[in-house]
Amino acid sequence: MKTFTIGVDVGGTFTDLVAIDESGNTIFAKSPSTPTDQSIGVMTGLEELAHRHGLSLADMLGRTGRFVHGTTVATNALLERKGAKVALLTTEGHRDVLEMREGLKGNRYDLRLPPPEPLVPRHRRFGVRERLRPDGSVMTPLDQNSLGEAIEAIKQSGAKAVAICYLHAYRNPQHEIETVERLQRELPDVYVSRSSDVLPQIKEYERVSTTVVNAYVGPAVRRYLNNLERRLTDAGFSGNLFIILSHGGMAPVEEAARLASGTVLSGPAGGIAGSRRCADLLGVGDLIPFDMGGTSTDISLIAGGQAVLSADGGLADQRIALRSLDIASIGAGGGSIARVDSGGTFHVGPESAGSVPGPACYGNGGKVPAVTDANLLLGYLDADNFLGGRRKLDRGAAQSIMDELGSTKRSGRALPLEPVAFTGSASVFQIELLSLFELTMDPR
Repeated sequence: MKTFTIGVDVGGTFTDLVAIDESGNTIFAKSPSTPTDQSIGVMTGLEELAHRHGLSLADMLGRTGRFVHGTTVATNALLERKGAKVALLTTEGHRDVLEMREGLKGNRYDLRLPPPEPLVPRHRRFGVRERLRPDGSVMTPLDQNSLGEAIEAIKQSGAKAVAICYLHAYRNPQHEIETVERLQRELPDVYVSRSSDVLPQIKEYERVSTTVVNAYVGPAVRRYLNNLERRLTDAGFSGNLFIILSHGGMAPVEEAARLASGTVLSGPAGGIAGSRRCADLLGVGDLIPFDMGGTSTDISLIAGGQAVLSADGGLADQRIALRSLDIASIGAGGGSIARVDSGGTFHVGPESAGSVPGPACYGNGGKVPAVTDANLLLGYLDADNFLGGRRKLDRGAAQSIMDELGSTKRSGRALPLEPVAFTGSASVFQIELLSLFELTMDPR
């Protein structure tokens, strides 16, 4: 008899789990995330969840009918630029659409603003001789010799994923389909993403950018979901596994792996759904859902009890034109790493210490200063009562790593390390971002 519904959210540092039985009884658990294979951390958390129910893992999973999962695999891959090595196939003469974007920049008045770095460098963007008219009719048939040369170049490039985006393929996908079939024959181990499947709609830049993002995060998402599905099955789970998508809905594993760019806001989308439910229960129509994890911070808005859907979103300077909840996500979390560059400029993130080894105060051998280390020294965290007392934080390690950061030369002088309590009105988000800065600046 299926009695449990389990929800799991994997973050950059911790994995959170909840199990609800048929009577509405709810039990929570938490375990460290495992970045090399997040499914390991999920299974560890499930063991803890089963223990709190007084059951074996096999018994609990055998009685679970639905498993709903929010993942940050795609989110972190984009924020930290750790996705697959991607090649782009496009209509001959149009390989620079990805870099030209829409001819706009974030701040049009900043003459020194560098252009965003594309996920696919120019030497891995290949033009193929083919052309469709705007109505989808064929102007130039797909040239197999040209395609063969491009595929050979992809082999030489070492790309692990290929994005295909031909002009007007949203009206007629035939050339893209033929290209996929040949790629699958000649490069069977390469992840392939075609625009007519990912985003079959007009507007060239949006289509090519979304397709490239899909190829960039797709291999990591597929690998993770396959590992998770296998581990769950081996542990006794026979129910339905669903992945939360960026628009707040759910999809089975195969669909989520195919449309990997649709999982970029998977974890935050689950939080928005929960916040909307809280708004209903509290009778409060307007809320600002705020979620700071280990790697990123996600902020959204619920107005009049409704969450906003948008197709104008993106992440890490990459355009993703799929319908999604309107969530602003930035690379700033508890694990975000602080540094001072050669010019003396202070930075926090987007690189994260993650959970392995994690911030220095975790005592796992972390050697880089993170926001959590700063928060501990500033008194925002209780070293003896972290995770309900299940983990002790190492204040000495945090102090040592901050001393090292504080001794960095900036503007021709050493920065003193004198922790200053933050006073005044500020959001939690502002406090988190300012914590490290306070630790490395002279308070006078």
